[in-house]
Amino acid sequence: MALLHSHRTLRARTALWAAGLAVASAPAVAQNWVGLLKNTPAENFSEEDLKLFFDASRKALTEAKAGESVRWQNPASGSRGELKVVKAFSWQEYPCRQLRVTSETTDRKGSSVLNLCEVQGKWKLLSPSQLKKG
Repeated sequence: MALLHSHRTLRARTALWAAGLAVASAPAVAQNWVGLLKNTPAENFSEEDLKLFFDASRKALTEAKAGESVRWQNPASGSRGELKVVKAFSWQEYPCRQLRVTSETTDRKGSSVLNLCEVQGKWKLLSPSQLKKG
C-alpha cells in the first residue's frame, strides 16, 4: 500500500511539475515526466519548491545565456537547485538549450543534463539519439 501511495504521490507531483513547466517556460515540455523524476530530489519537492523550480526553469530557458546559471532556494523547506545553461544550439532550425539541472532537498541530491528545444512554441525534451537523427 505504501508503494502505491508513493507512486500516486509521484504521479501527482509529476503532473504538477509538467503543468508548471508548461506554464512557466512559455509552454514547455509535455511528456511523461514520471520516469525523469523517479528517484530524484524532485519527488520530495513541496508546492513552493515546485513554483521556485518552475520560475528558475523559465528563466534558464528563455533568458540565460550559455554558461550562465539560474539558482533557486526555499529557506522554508531547505530545498534548492541550479539550472546551468551548458550550451545553446539549434536542432532542425529550432532553438535549443542543454541544461544541467541540480536539485537538493534535505535528504537527497541529484543532477542531470537535459536537452530541450523550442518546437512550435513548446519546449520539448530530446534524447541524445533524437538529436543525432536531426
